[in-house]
Amino acid sequence: MENHLFIPLLPPKKMLILGIDDAGRGPVIGPMVLAGCLMKEDLTDLWRTAGVKDSKQVPKKKREELAEKIMKESKSFYVSITSASEIDSRLKSGMNLNHLEALKSAEIINALNLGEMQKEKIKVVVDCPSPNTAAWRRTLMGYIEYQQNLEVLCEHKADVNHVACSAGSILAKTSRDHEIEKIKALLGVDFGSGYPSDPFTQKFLSENLEKYRKEGIFRESWQTFKTEEDKKIQKKLGEF
Repeated sequence: MENHLFIPLLPPKKMLILGIDDAGRGPVIGPMVLAGCLMKEDLTDLWRTAGVKDSKQVPKKKREELAEKIMKESKSFYVSITSASEIDSRLKSGMNLNHLEALKSAEIINALNLGEMQKEKIKVVVDCPSPNTAAWRRTLMGYIEYQQNLEVLCEHKADVNHVACSAGSILAKTSRDHEIEKIKALLGVDFGSGYPSDPFTQKFLSENLEKYRKEGIFRESWQTFKTEEDKKIQKKLGEF
């Protein structure tokens, strides 16, 4: 009788997925936030069942609950906060907002892909802000320090189609909400969401542009701010 060596087949190793998304690209007040969530692939169905999806589709209270869950159960996460003054400075230097997002996305990847993590295979999925995903990906790759273990995908609607990006979206949104609350507490004023379409924000900007300008909360490179500033200048000239 022949002897046969039985070697049990090991289950394939689950890949790690790093999802990245932004919150607060358009506001005239407050920071832009990007967040990355590094998760085990086998959490995908569990998180989807728990309600992890694009943050715009999740009520605020539920977002906060899910953010706690994501931070607790993820392999790791990283939040990048870009102040209004830094946005203005970058744009003044000739860097557009899409390029800035590529830089900040790479910051997240570099922060999470360090040391022992570089021995792991990581699938990176980024919600792409540019209509030209191929060109934007090239810009992103130029800022990534260690790439050998990475598979990098840049897609539109990634925050809807990939749970890891949905998790990044939730972390980014809740983090920006917290930053906005800090600004409101500092000023002692509720200025709404900070978006140009918000009537509370419009009123606050109109009445307090000069009063709080030195606080660095306004994106002065935004047309909304420039238009309001022009109104103030014209009003002063009309007083002479």
